[in-house]
Amino acid sequence: MAVANASEKIYVAGHRGMVGSAIVRHLLAHGVAQSYIITRTHAELDLTNQAAVQAFFAAEKPTQVYLAAAKVGGIHANNVYPADFIYQNLMMQANVIEAAFQNGVQKLLFLGSSCIYPRMAQQPMREDALLTGTLEPTNEPYAIAKIAGIKLCESYNRQYGASHGVDYRSVMPTNLYGPGDNYHPENSHVIPALIRRFHEAKLANAPSVAIWGTGTPRREFLYVDDMAAASVHVMQLPKTTYDQHTTPMQSHINVGSGSDVTVAEVAQTIAQTVGYTGQIEFDTSKPDGAPRKWMDSSRLNALGWQTKVDLRNGLAAAYQDFVSKL
Repeated sequence: MAVANASEKIYVAGHRGMVGSAIVRHLLAHGVAQSYIITRTHAELDLTNQAAVQAFFAAEKPTQVYLAAAKVGGIHANNVYPADFIYQNLMMQANVIEAAFQNGVQKLLFLGSSCIYPRMAQQPMREDALLTGTLEPTNEPYAIAKIAGIKLCESYNRQYGASHGVDYRSVMPTNLYGPGDNYHPENSHVIPALIRRFHEAKLANAPSVAIWGTGTPRREFLYVDDMAAASVHVMQLPKTTYDQHTTPMQSHINVGSGSDVTVAEVAQTIAQTVGYTGQIEFDTSKPDGAPRKWMDSSRLNALGWQTKVDLRNGLAAAYQDFVSKL
């Protein structure tokens, strides 16, 4: 399946982020000319500025949009800056989707997050779990913004699908990792945080590395280039096929690897990848978080997509990326 027609102008919002940069890599690798991919840095275009976004769309006239731009962060950042997380994400989404519509964009893909699902959602989490329970309090503002993004896409489809050919879709990734990740010592997610910690422990010949919690919670991880491939796959599905597998008010699609591992297992695999041979200890005085977070990706699998990069190979590539930036 071609990733785009020869004349498509594709705007990738958030191209410097982990997912956006992977989407650009995927498009280039599958024959889209660099000149047909439109990008803007935050310094060049503030997506929270409605007038600036409208002017950009009016000037550039993209025909496809991948909306991968978002304000993201870990538990600490979400807790300290809840207003920033809800306001900035709501504004970026609303501005891009409305400007896309106003300027004739018929195809748009919105990227959400697995945190849209209720805190106690049945595992694996299916698409129909959305709005069935209370969200995780630590990232509720971010989750609410992402849910609003899904509903924006659905609402434009319902109001303008027949009259204007609007076809705006949404994908919800599980925990992502890989090239372009954030390895900040405090604000990063579990895999990049552990890569940094084990690497520094190896250099320091530290006898042990302590990890929060018991190590028993299970988490699902997806390599970011697989996420990019899934995003392009969903964008390019014929509308009749997409419609057969979704409903107008439940149109989002989960993207996961299909399996999960314990935190202890992922820590051991990262230690092996990095070459750290000391002890791994678990600080059981620290919280575990949810016992399990696992996405049901059967809808996407039925649409003809499967993950390609297993955790061991993905972690090797992620570690290479980390070392290359030191």
